[in-house]
This record gives sequence, structure tokens and C-alpha cells, in this order.
Amino acid sequence: MLIVQKYGGTSVGNIDRIKNVARRAVRSRKQGNRVVVVVSAMSGETDKLIGLAKQVSDSPEEREMDMLMSSGERISSALTALAIEALGVKSMSLTGRQAGISTDAAHTKARITGIAGDRILEALNQGYIPVIAGFQGMGPGSDVTTLGRGGSDTSAVAIAAAIRADLCEIYTDVDGVYTTDPNMVPKARKLDRISYDEMLEMASLGAKVLQTRSVEFAKNYNVPVLVLSSFNDNPGTLVTKEDEQMEKVVVAGIAYDKNQSKITVVNVPDRPGIAAEMFRGLAKANINVDMIVQNISSDGRFADISFTVPKTDSDKATRTTEKIAGKLGAKGVDRRDDIAKVSIVGVGMRSHSGVASKMFDTLAAHGINILMISTSEIKVSCVIENMYTELAVRVLHDAFELEKPMGQEAPPAKSKTRSGRKKA
Repeated sequence: MLIVQKYGGTSVGNIDRIKNVARRAVRSRKQGNRVVVVVSAMSGETDKLIGLAKQVSDSPEEREMDMLMSSGERISSALTALAIEALGVKSMSLTGRQAGISTDAAHTKARITGIAGDRILEALNQGYIPVIAGFQGMGPGSDVTTLGRGGSDTSAVAIAAAIRADLCEIYTDVDGVYTTDPNMVPKARKLDRISYDEMLEMASLGAKVLQTRSVEFAKNYNVPVLVLSSFNDNPGTLVTKEDEQMEKVVVAGIAYDKNQSKITVVNVPDRPGIAAEMFRGLAKANINVDMIVQNISSDGRFADISFTVPKTDSDKATRTTEKIAGKLGAKGVDRRDDIAKVSIVGVGMRSHSGVASKMFDTLAAHGINILMISTSEIKVSCVIENMYTELAVRVLHDAFELEKPMGQEAPPAKSKTRSGRKKA
């Protein structure tokens, strides 16, 4: 098999852990596999580099930040290659650029536009274990770019797709994907399998096991992804195509995200094109907007528009929104940072009704007020006050009986027929 193994920051957090990664890669090689390794920066290294930059400048230029932050992965890739060599197996470290990863020009949040895997395949054919620095690539004009937080996951899956690997193994500090954060809910259950769509929603909604864009790559190119722990040999969770068994489970997991801010534009004139102009301006500023709610005044002349953004973008989003609001003639801009988003996810929602009402009833029964609601075919998200996050996750996990093995959960309501009508 051709396998891509990705190791996160905790997995390469010190020299002993780097040696452990080397042993795992060599063990897989001796089992007859061809192995490519992708590594993150050592745990805490990226934050250290950001801290150094802020000591030099209050507003570091993004191009230089990419040059600085990409060094963390280069260090861990070189050390890992040296550790593999010390075990008697040829290895070669490669930067994102040397590995042929091309990106767009969006510094600190670049997207991969293509991968020329020739050098990786050449190294494999010559008997090397290539060790690639994740999180980075080469943008237009040969500038170094980085892919944003968790970008090493994206690097690994994209490389697996480009070289047509049979499997992409993601090694983390947890041994799979759980029904929710086991640190918050001790009886959370590890999932054997989860669909691409469910994992994509879980990742986008705050689950930190996999990065959103990595799951998009896996789904688009049908790359099987196995989430494992680098600290034990327990079986992991396979992220793969949806099957009939998965559809029987109404709710697969609960995600939460405390890294959210809610921005409200107050008393915007209610006329066509206002929302388009506002969110066009935010998009130009490269700010990712999540949930959006618009409330129209009783006389129909004005509206309040609320939306959420990652807390890391909240200052930039507030400044941008204030400029736009002034041009639109809005009364003002309010911001709340004391919020969190709690979400339930499951492909079974497509064929069962009553899921959202059960979620709302459960939160209400525990005195948790809902500030915003967003839904899709397979998820329901609620914005609540941050102080209630842990309570919300616990009571929802209990309400949907997620501690029970797959197939034993109690359905929230009657299932639907293919025409959408409930069965008698």
C-alpha cells in the first residue's frame, strides 16, 4: 500500500516523540508499505513564532508572517528525517515548495491550487521515506504561503490525492473521532466510521480532530482517512463514503465552538442590495462569515443583521463592518464575544423529523437561551451564551443517547418515507 502519514504538533512535540514517529514510519515501511510522512511544527512552536513577531510589530505584514511561521514545520521535518535515517532507512525532508504544493496568494490562509507530486514519487522509487513540511506551499511569484491553522491536515490529504495513495493516516493526540469531546463528556463514544459529510460538518462546527479543508479534499478525491493516536496502537476512526448503516444513526455527534463572535449591524435601511454590499465587503477583507440572521422592523423600513465570525477575526471584522455600516446609513455596530456555537450532526437527519425540536426542547428544559439558529440537511446549530457550553453539550449527548453503540440510539421521531411523508 501507498500510505501518507500525518503527525500533528503534539506527536512531534519533543525529540522522544519525533523518534516515536520515526519508528512508526519505519515499522509501516517494513510491513511492505511505501510511506510518505507529513509533519506539523512542534507543539507550541507556531504560537512562539507569532509571539516573537508581535514583539517586533503590532500589525505584522502577512507575507513576512508566512515566511516566519513556515519555519516551524521545516524544523520538525528535518528532525524527523534525521530520526528515520538513524534507524537505518533512507529519508529526505522536503518543504512544501520542494514537494510541489502550489497555492493562491492569500497569505496566512492560502488554498492549495495544485500539487506536482513528481519529486515525492521519485523519492519513494529511490527507497526514501519523504518527510514533508505541512501547512505550507508556494504562491504566485514564488512566495512562501501558509494554509491556516490545521493546514498540515490539508497538506497530507491533498498529497495523498495527488500521488493516489491508498490511505491517509492522521495521527493526533486522540485515538479517533468521538461523539463529542471526551474531556467534556467522559462517556463520549469513539466512532468506528463516519461519513465525509458528517466529518465535514463536525470539523467546520468546531471539532478539532480534522481541519475542514482536509475533509473537503478527502471527499472530493475519495481519499480514505484514518484518524489514529500516535501514542498508542488502538484502532482509529475511518472517514469514508456514506453507507446505509450510517443513515440509520440520526445524530452521529455533537460539536461546539467557543471561538465565535457575534456582530450585529443595527437599523440598516431595508432595501435590495444592502446585505450583498455588506457581505461583499467582508469577503474582500478575507473574513469568513458563518451564521447570518436578519430581523425586519415592524414597519419594514429597517433591519438588524447579525452574523458570526471566528473570534480571531473579530477585531478586523468589526472595523470592516463599521466602515460598511457608515456608508449604508446604519445606526451602529454591536459585538458580543461571550457566545458559543453548539451543533448536532448526522446524515440520518435527512430521513427523520423532529430532530431540531428535540434539540430546542432539551436546551429550553435546562434554561439555555438560543440566540441564533442555523440548519442544513445534516446539522442544526445554535448560538448560546458561552457560559452554558458544557451544560448544553452534556444534556444533548444524553438526550440523543450517543453513548450507546451504533444502531441502539433512540430515534427522536418517526422516520420519513422517500416522499417525505411520515410513516403511520
